[in-house]
Amino acid sequence: MENRLSIFALGGINEIGKNMYVIQYLNDIVIVDCGGKFPDESLLGIDLIIPDITYLEENKDKIRALIVTHGHEDHIGGIPYLLRKLNVPIYATRFTLGLIELKLDEHKLKRDTKLITIDSESKLEFGNVEVSFFRVSHSIPDCLGIVLHTPEGNVVHSGDFKFDLTPENNQHSDIHKMAEIGNKGVLVLLSESTNAERNGLTPTERTVGGHMVEAFMRATGKIFISTFASNVNRVQQVVEAALKTNRKLVLLGRSMVNVVSIAIERGYLNVPEGMIIEANEVDKLDPEKVAILCTGSQGEPMAALARLASGNYRDVAVYPGDTVILAASPIPGNERDVSKIIDNLFQLGAKVIYGSGSSTGMHVSGHGYQEDLKLMLTLMKPKYFIPIHGEFRMLHHHRSLAESVGVEKGNTFIIKNGYVVDIENGIARQTREVPAGDTYIDGMGVGDIGDIVLRDRKQLSEDGMVVVVLTLSKRERRIIQGPDTITRGFVFVKNSEDLLKDINRMVKRTIEDLQEANIYQWNIMKQNIKKSVGQYLYTQTKRKPMIIPIIIEI
Repeated sequence: MENRLSIFALGGINEIGKNMYVIQYLNDIVIVDCGGKFPDESLLGIDLIIPDITYLEENKDKIRALIVTHGHEDHIGGIPYLLRKLNVPIYATRFTLGLIELKLDEHKLKRDTKLITIDSESKLEFGNVEVSFFRVSHSIPDCLGIVLHTPEGNVVHSGDFKFDLTPENNQHSDIHKMAEIGNKGVLVLLSESTNAERNGLTPTERTVGGHMVEAFMRATGKIFISTFASNVNRVQQVVEAALKTNRKLVLLGRSMVNVVSIAIERGYLNVPEGMIIEANEVDKLDPEKVAILCTGSQGEPMAALARLASGNYRDVAVYPGDTVILAASPIPGNERDVSKIIDNLFQLGAKVIYGSGSSTGMHVSGHGYQEDLKLMLTLMKPKYFIPIHGEFRMLHHHRSLAESVGVEKGNTFIIKNGYVVDIENGIARQTREVPAGDTYIDGMGVGDIGDIVLRDRKQLSEDGMVVVVLTLSKRERRIIQGPDTITRGFVFVKNSEDLLKDINRMVKRTIEDLQEANIYQWNIMKQNIKKSVGQYLYTQTKRKPMIIPIIIEI
């Protein structure tokens, strides 16, 4: 057995989302995070993307734990799907476990799953690997960085972090503990790279509170404010602004209701009794006495904000003069959806406060800028560095930052998901890889949708389909009915009767030519129909619909 330490990602490198990192020493595997990622518009019909866990399934007897750094969707979204195949004990902080429990309840997995609460002072032992933690600031409560102590050396995973010296929830990054970890020696640092392109230090969350109160005081009509449900610090600021302007608070969107309920129940959110009212009570109050906190800041079509913008929310409506605040910046890729919602809100006559956080003061990032990243590197002083949680350009920027604060050139590994960094006798190499990629969730199906199905969906969405049906005599091998051509999403039938008649004639001629050559195999007939019809339609229309021949023998 090789006496080595192995580190790799099954998700989260060269992308933002579906984070999953694996640290293995001999027969002991510790997984860090298990996230999901929302699909872009090219993945038609896909609901969620999770990591490919083939390697973990093949080595399930070696898995000791799943440790979760914090409760954002890109770190916990894949957990229910992992647990369907691997019953792994989960270690997370109190608030993070609350969010995980919601997911497990929904998937009916909670009863069979071992959930263990940890905090920044916890110490765990899994065979050859010991684990300790340190507190970091982020945009959600109870975030941790992780130290994995192995015989080969210490591996540090930063978690998602920034150095906020005045955090809204007073959960400061534990700089002293980080310095102590660095002084004891860090073999490898895995650190997030989301904002590696942005100069300076990340602004403090406290700046948002003042801007929000000002906006509430100036606002007319009802106030609608949309942000990430998981940003409990931001939600607390909405509560404070509503209190100062004597407004009741309404929660719209399932995730907002669920997260706020957990945050109140577990003491992470302070909301005066009687302040939260139901949506059906809004019309009973003066508009200046209501604030509505809703999901949908990223333009999700079924979220509360999108439904409000299209006038499809049952109990609440946006009227002219109402104020809408987007207290979040669009994640790259979501800009078009967000813009569409903003346009719709303006059409309804609302006053909309939107744009980047710096322009409105309504949002600051939870991820460290360049100076935050350099401070983490300076505190940890790693021998080797693996930038994670970012696209390739971000990883490259992060490498430059690492070299600027003393990480030796050549000791940074910019890798892809599945690329393994092996360390033996203090020497790190990247020479092998394990299976890694995307697993698509479509409804109840997990991993049953692949590239071929997606390609078919894309073709159907772009050019539609043509179905050719004909009936053959089993005994005489001649056409006794058809061909009949049916189209969907290709052409309007009433305007294309001549084209469809030409298709039918072509199919009939193709079948007759094959019969003259004594060819009666169905698969050959179908291939020839597809080829001849496809060529003809492209010549006539410059389109490539999906062609489905159906041959019935009677």
